[in-house]
Amino acid sequence: MPFFVLVHSPSVGPATWQPVADRLRKLGYGVAVPSLLGVADGEPPYWRRVVAAVTAGLADAEPAEPLVLVAHSNAGVFVPVILEGLVRPVACSIFADAAIPGPGDVTPMAPDDLLAFLRGLAGADGRLPPWTDWWDEQDVAPLFPSAQARQAIAAEQPRLPLAYYLEQVPAPRGWDDGRCAYLLYSQAYADSLAEAQRRGWPALSVPGEHLHQVVDPDAVARAILELAGAEPGRTTEP
Repeated sequence: MPFFVLVHSPSVGPATWQPVADRLRKLGYGVAVPSLLGVADGEPPYWRRVVAAVTAGLADAEPAEPLVLVAHSNAGVFVPVILEGLVRPVACSIFADAAIPGPGDVTPMAPDDLLAFLRGLAGADGRLPPWTDWWDEQDVAPLFPSAQARQAIAAEQPRLPLAYYLEQVPAPRGWDDGRCAYLLYSQAYADSLAEAQRRGWPALSVPGEHLHQVVDPDAVARAILELAGAEPGRTTEP
């Protein structure tokens, strides 16, 4: 049976994957949710600490278990360096409403338009507000299924330095030679889905907002299981 490694965006925390992790464990699968909280503390490059945190989070995985890496949001940019840093093969890399690394040798953490927005949010200490404070309340409220879920996720959000979003993350050649797949939640990542389909990756859509794994963990867990077992090149249109 595969062992699932659920990688959260460093903009939030591991609580964003915990409901899906619980569903997968109930089905008998091994699951790790490495904590990336604190990876942007200290000096860059930050991506090295991401790789170290994910590797450290695999202590419970049996050597014979094939790994399935599932990255959410901007954690998708780290997939190539995580794959290179792991000491064991990964059977499938799934991008869940996530950025896909570009075709070059490095991928910027944020496009120019987002960087311009973030520069306006950074405080005098060079750090950004918590992620949910970047947006209007009318956009944030639908992300959560309950006040309790929002409180738990908001409580662990870090204040990332602007420098985190200025980083260029390596994308070693051949990182996507293995099986990759895409899981779309929100229309904000429709372009990433289109890129995944252009590459011939299996893809599924579970319509919702950007934190849909918290809102409907059952549907997201089912989609992850399906994508992990999908044949290369098989695509389900959203």
